[in-house]
Amino acid sequence: MTRDALDSTDLTLLELLQQDARRTHAELGREVHLSPPAVAQRLKRLERQEVVRGYRAIVDLEAVGLGVTVFVQITLSLHGAEPIESFRDFVRQVPEVLECHNVSGDFDYLLKVVAQDIAAYEALVRSTLSRAPGVARIQSLFVLKTSKDGGPLPLPRPA
Repeated sequence: MTRDALDSTDLTLLELLQQDARRTHAELGREVHLSPPAVAQRLKRLERQEVVRGYRAIVDLEAVGLGVTVFVQITLSLHGAEPIESFRDFVRQVPEVLECHNVSGDFDYLLKVVAQDIAAYEALVRSTLSRAPGVARIQSLFVLKTSKDGGPLPLPRPA
């Protein structure tokens, strides 16, 4: 789907939603000087164009028993289209894998993985990640402390 250019009102709405996605159309409208129906129409367009890809709660990992975060460097043995797609399909099915990025450098993929503890992560590596199609090497980097996690995107402003 093609995306229309974002104007300053769209960008302001996106900034406001990143701060608090539970704001009503009326509250958003007051900020951008639009009626609630006009705000709803803009948001529907942004959703349809997949500029806004969803709304979700940010859940504290430790509060739900996920005390270990690991960045996992994966090197694949084969780099053809089929092995790469098989690997991607595989990791999409693993709930503990929060992110999967194809990267440049000494390894092929960087995963962000969460687990209850180190023993649970070890079990995940042995039972799941090491069995992913085409995996030649796995290297784990354990997060000791997170200083910043996520946050709003630094949106550009139209000239």
